[in-house]
Amino acid sequence: MTTTPLVLAPAGRIIAAFPTLGADAGVTVRRIASLAEAGDLPDDQPVVVLLDAALASDRPAVQALAERAAIVGIGAANAVEPGPALPAEVLCAFVVEDEAPARARTALHGAVRHAATLVASRREAAHAAARASEIAELTRIGVALSTERDLPTLLTMILEQARRLSSADAGSLYLVERNEGGVRGLGEGRGMEGGGTGEAASGAVLRFKLSQNQTLPDLPFSEFTIPLNASSIAGAAAVTRETIAFDDAYALGPGDRFQFNRSFDEKFGYRTKSMVTIPMRSHRDEIVGVLQLINRKRDAQARLASPADVEREVLPFDAHAISLVSALASQAAVAIENGRLYEDIERLFEGFVMASVTAIESRDPTTSGHSSRVAIYTTGLANAIDRVESGPYGRLRFSREEMRELRYASLLHDFGKVGVREQVLVKQKKLYPSDLAIIRHRFQFLLQRADLQYERERAQYLWEHGRTNYDEALQRLDRARGAARDELQRFLDAIQRANEPTILPEGTFEELTEINERLYVDFDGTEKPLLSDDELRYLMINRGNLDERERREIESHVTHTYRFLDQIPWTRELKGIPLIAWGHHEKLDGSGYPRGVRSDAIPVQTRMMTISDIYDALTATDRPYKRAVPAVRALDILHDEAKHGHLDPQLLSAFVEAKVFEAVPTEGRRSGPSRRVTPTG
Repeated sequence: MTTTPLVLAPAGRIIAAFPTLGADAGVTVRRIASLAEAGDLPDDQPVVVLLDAALASDRPAVQALAERAAIVGIGAANAVEPGPALPAEVLCAFVVEDEAPARARTALHGAVRHAATLVASRREAAHAAARASEIAELTRIGVALSTERDLPTLLTMILEQARRLSSADAGSLYLVERNEGGVRGLGEGRGMEGGGTGEAASGAVLRFKLSQNQTLPDLPFSEFTIPLNASSIAGAAAVTRETIAFDDAYALGPGDRFQFNRSFDEKFGYRTKSMVTIPMRSHRDEIVGVLQLINRKRDAQARLASPADVEREVLPFDAHAISLVSALASQAAVAIENGRLYEDIERLFEGFVMASVTAIESRDPTTSGHSSRVAIYTTGLANAIDRVESGPYGRLRFSREEMRELRYASLLHDFGKVGVREQVLVKQKKLYPSDLAIIRHRFQFLLQRADLQYERERAQYLWEHGRTNYDEALQRLDRARGAARDELQRFLDAIQRANEPTILPEGTFEELTEINERLYVDFDGTEKPLLSDDELRYLMINRGNLDERERREIESHVTHTYRFLDQIPWTRELKGIPLIAWGHHEKLDGSGYPRGVRSDAIPVQTRMMTISDIYDALTATDRPYKRAVPAVRALDILHDEAKHGHLDPQLLSAFVEAKVFEAVPTEGRRSGPSRRVTPTG
């Protein structure tokens, strides 16, 4: 930095008051033919301008110049004041031509001091601006760190910002890893400062989580642990809670407190020189990790490809750089703690959700896997929509939090089935097993009665007619008994066929009506129809296996789901789960349930889930009321639903075009016994 004052004097003019101007070793003189531009003056050198009337013609330029230089007015001999030619308001001194040299020198020295004050003011202002900029930058970084929830992304951001603030070429980040059981994990490896080997011990370890190197950006990386003790530089910084800095790691000798392991440098052709290792301390004064930076550079973009580059570019980490990075490290520690807490909350929610799914499946085990498959299809469709660039969903994008919200809503969409009577929930056929058993016993009774009637009539014939025409009579009785048995078996077969649920409306049930009209005499002598009215009503269900009352009970699971989920104090990012899950049986035309709302009231996430839910219900192999529908047929049914205004056609197109339906392999769709019935998915 130049400190010798610069004096700008009019060219071609001898100033009697300064007879030694230019010969004085204390200043540098430069002659000017026109007024210098303020922006052309040096920032760190005091400047004095000797201003006469010829140079002062441009008043605005003179006033601008006065903000960066001391101006001494030069007047005519015997002048008492500057006069109108010179702007007196910007002059720090006024010297006439015939001024005594001693007084002129005094004026010049005063001007130099004023010029030096201007330089100092500029330096201070620049320093203050730099500090303000750094504070603003730290604030900006702190805000960014506080809003990032993904821990790997957060760690990457911390190390990148620390390197940027300090112009470091490389860096590493370690996290303290505690084991409540008092046993460390085993692991070994080498980091930027030499690394170490994890060992079984009580307490905690440092886990090497992240490494960055601008000169060697493609270095292989793997996590490992080192002991949390003073055997390594990173461990010592964490244990002592002190910042450790070296101007040259290679200068460490056998007698020094630390030894630097050069194996990394030798393996990858790197040269570690300046280094700083800073413990990251949380707001609770706990050490959560260690930030290590290597090779502070003059030019932040320079690459240290050779020893000469290192010698030319690498600087020590000075107090200011360490102070900046230490401030960032404190912010980073808090952000890491928050990130870990958020991860804990996420794990808590994940555990709760999966436990809830387990509860659903334990209540209704035959559809084990349905909720997970719906979640896979729905999130797959959301990813497909993220790639759509035109149409009504061209601008729709789902954030990481929204994807998690959608996944949880999909996993929990059927949780309300825990509020449905188990008898109805696991009903397999149109008739309950006990009802079908009663019918079978009834027909067995009638078959036995037919046999008894046969024996009675045979005996009666023998009593009345003896052996006369006995063979012909026996054949006639055999035919009558066979016809009765065949009819009863036909009726029973018809009942058992009608008892099988169907996915679509099927059957005219004339046989059932005929059976219902047939009477028999019960044990107590009461005449009754072969089928009771209730039995006939169940068997004449033309779709699925539930009558209207049972269907309403099953459908109530949606409301149960909403009420249950609405009781949970979800985080802000997950608060939409109850509403998304609530509408997965609604239709765009208002024909769905439980509320019968139309398209505008159905969230797009719910519309996606509805498509996934129906597809899985159609293709599932665990539905005893129907056979699994092939994928092509299932898609045809979905398109038909969309054609009739039930499903969103744009979302369905994305579902088909992105082949979301292939996300679950066919062989992986069946995870338990296939004895499950519910037409509601």
